[in-house]
Amino acid sequence: MFERLKAKWNIHSNVQLIIIFIVFAITGSLSLKITKPILIYIGVDSGYFKTFFLGYFLYVLIRILILFPVYQILLLAIGTLFGQFDFFWNFTKNTLRKTFLKLINKIFFK
Repeated sequence: MFERLKAKWNIHSNVQLIIIFIVFAITGSLSLKITKPILIYIGVDSGYFKTFFLGYFLYVLIRILILFPVYQILLLAIGTLFGQFDFFWNFTKNTLRKTFLKLINKIFFK
C-alpha cells in the first residue's frame, strides 16, 4: 500500500515506515504545544493583536515563523530518540534546501 512512499524515502521495512509516521505525529503535535509558551515568553501574546487591523493574521504569521524552526529541531530530536536520525537528518536538509531555494528564487529572480 505504501510502496511508492517507501521507495521515495528509501525505506525497506513497514516497521521503519510506522516509526517515521509516529515521529511525524508526535513532532507535529508537540511543536504546536511548544510554540505558544515560546511566544508568551518572548512577549508575543494573541491578546495584544486584537486591537490591530488584521492582528490575528499577524499573530498567526509570527507563530508560523516560530513554529518552523521548532518543528525542524524537534523532528531531529524525536527522530533520534526513535533511532531514525539518518532519515530525519536527510529529510530536514531537503526541506530546508527546498524552502530556502524557493524563497531566494522568488526574492531575487522574479
